[in-house]
Amino acid sequence: MAGMTGDEARTALEARLEELDRLDAMSAGGREPVTLQQDAVGRLSRMEAMQQQAMAQAEERRRQAERSRIRRALARLHDGEWGWCATCGEEIAEGRLRNDPSLATCVACAGGGS
Repeated sequence: MAGMTGDEARTALEARLEELDRLDAMSAGGREPVTLQQDAVGRLSRMEAMQQQAMAQAEERRRQAERSRIRRALARLHDGEWGWCATCGEEIAEGRLRNDPSLATCVACAGGGS
């Protein structure tokens, strides 16, 4: 496959995994349970804290999903299948892979087209 090499993709994917780990460490406190001390935190402040907690938990789930995509891409690299659409078998456009080397489908298959 022309364009982005497997080594470039592996480097980019591994760097993104490291970045996700750093983001997890930075946001760990935001995912902790909100205390029920009504005298210390007003009702609106508590609601805001709960909303922030829910947003932090949702972000953690998105990072976990991205980690899974990256690990699958690394497995495809290992198996020599990276860069080829997992649905139709066609080559994935270089620009698409440069934008996100964890992608497993071509534009047509990702959009539900044939």
